[in-house]
Amino acid sequence: MPSIRFATINDLPQLAKLFDLYRVFYRKQPDIEGAKIFLSERIKNNESVIYVADEENELLGFTQLYPQFSSTRMKRTWLLNDLFVLQEHRERGISKQLIEKAKQLAIKTNAAGILLETEKTNIVGNKLYPATGFVINETSNFYWWQNEG
Repeated sequence: MPSIRFATINDLPQLAKLFDLYRVFYRKQPDIEGAKIFLSERIKNNESVIYVADEENELLGFTQLYPQFSSTRMKRTWLLNDLFVLQEHRERGISKQLIEKAKQLAIKTNAAGILLETEKTNIVGNKLYPATGFVINETSNFYWWQNEG
């Protein structure tokens, strides 16, 4: 099994390729250079926590979490925004390892919990998340406003 560790700036070439594949999965145009810039800014500015699945210096997957806060809970929460494992390494439990590391972060930071969102059509994700202890929120509606500018 791969080790799960924090991503560093040295991971950027491999991480950007994974991130780009993740974005393409969600129907975005490939943009490796844009991915490098985006991830570099997150890492350098300490704006997210990125964990990578590393097996013999090859990155097989990653997850990226962003800090948030809950006013009603008066605590930090984490948004598990991105989770991706290379196709040829799926069904090895790597996604579950990455999610477990995210849960450890939430515990370590005394966070109220972790929020995530996935498309209704993401069959694999919609099986994975309940299997790792996430519960679908039936009581809230999530809305999105898009800046057209």
